[in-house]
Amino acid sequence: MIVNLLVGGPEADWPVGLTDKMQHPTADEVWVGADYGAVRLVKQGVKPILAVGDFDSSTAAEIQLVRDHAVKSVVRPKKEDVTDTVLALRYIFQELTFDKVVIYGATGARLDQLLSNIFFVLTPEFKPVCEKIEIVDRWNQVGFYLPGQHLLKKLPNTRYLAFACLNKVTDLHLYDAKYRLDGVDFSEPVSLSSNEFVGETTSFSFQSGVVCAIQTHD
Repeated sequence: MIVNLLVGGPEADWPVGLTDKMQHPTADEVWVGADYGAVRLVKQGVKPILAVGDFDSSTAAEIQLVRDHAVKSVVRPKKEDVTDTVLALRYIFQELTFDKVVIYGATGARLDQLLSNIFFVLTPEFKPVCEKIEIVDRWNQVGFYLPGQHLLKKLPNTRYLAFACLNKVTDLHLYDAKYRLDGVDFSEPVSLSSNEFVGETTSFSFQSGVVCAIQTHD
């Protein structure tokens, strides 16, 4: 099963066709809303199985709308020391059985929220399961990887490929991308951007750390 998590980023950054995807889910996917993402889901006619957040940007009527339509709703106290996205993921991992969580609305204009939605995978809570988490917007698809060997399939309509080392990464090999690496260590976070696929797949491996692979287009 795939859990689609909608958070509160701008609708302008949603992937093309996301509204239709919300309204016509497949049998193997469900929707969860974090904060104003839950409001947007309900307004699209979606019945989220879970809605989580402090809803500080929502009206009382919108909060009641979520309570009325979500299978389960959690209105958390304000000033809790965790983001709405992380709180929603915490409930997802504790209460649902799934193969992947795909997060929408996690990018957008605010860089602080973007960084929060990238770096949370380094925490002890989520690092062991980070390979089950994906972030998607209109231009990018982001996946997280633990040490080992990995194969990426090229997505339609994407051009560029990036490998971002989120922490200390050792023995990084990029075997068959346009720009290759042969066992390079990185002691600090770095984004190896503007690489490209040569064929329909590419492979990479590394010995330690967490690597974020991004397929993107202009």
